[in-house]
Amino acid sequence: MNVKLSRVMLTLGLVGVSAAALAGEPKQGNPQEPAGFVTGAVIGAFAGGPIGAVVGAGLGTWLGNRVHRASEAKRAEAQVAMLQTDNAALETAKTALLDEQAELLQTNQTLTARVSDLSKQVETVENAKSDASQTLDGLEGDVLFRTGSAEISPQAAHQVQVLAQAVAKSPSLKIRVDGYADPRGTAEDNMKLSQDRANAVRDLLMAAGIDEQVLEVNAYGKSQSVAADYDGYALERRVRLTLQIDGGGAVARNAE
Repeated sequence: MNVKLSRVMLTLGLVGVSAAALAGEPKQGNPQEPAGFVTGAVIGAFAGGPIGAVVGAGLGTWLGNRVHRASEAKRAEAQVAMLQTDNAALETAKTALLDEQAELLQTNQTLTARVSDLSKQVETVENAKSDASQTLDGLEGDVLFRTGSAEISPQAAHQVQVLAQAVAKSPSLKIRVDGYADPRGTAEDNMKLSQDRANAVRDLLMAAGIDEQVLEVNAYGKSQSVAADYDGYALERRVRLTLQIDGGGAVARNAE
């Protein structure tokens, strides 16, 4: 009986020593380590008695550590994949923002040039004669807008105010205000957007001293759009101002 008990105690001691030796560096909280130890000990015991149990327990612990590290590596790979996906999404958003910024810059440059030309023509005529109605009759100019916006830029607002000052000196002139939109979006939304743009220009003219009676406001939405690319779209997000002598001809009020 004492001999058997001694063998059991010896076996348990060797199990502990073997597990510590074969496991390598100490681990904290590896869930596979106890399972590997017990499983290895059981298999080793069946295979080779007490010595087999010692060796089996050590190998089980070592294999448990390997499984734990493999699972940690898989989780790390998954996290890296998620970060790469997030980075790709950020790059896409950055590209879209840069494209929008370039489009806005081009629109503002075109806006400034077109309205400036109109203002220079008006100023030239105004310097030549006090009532320039005959010369200004039929003169056109565009106020351009950003995508989906009815807000007038400060530069365009200044040019419209200059135009209003010239028209105020020519009482026989009327101003036709026609709002448009590019073809993107629904017909209903674009019709409202073009009306909002026309109304914004109308309000600015009235604030500059133009009588509402000499203003004619129309909205066409995207019904007259012919553009096929972004450059063309920029020129269709506009309000066209047309100067004409009052009673000089009928003006269409509906979209063609």
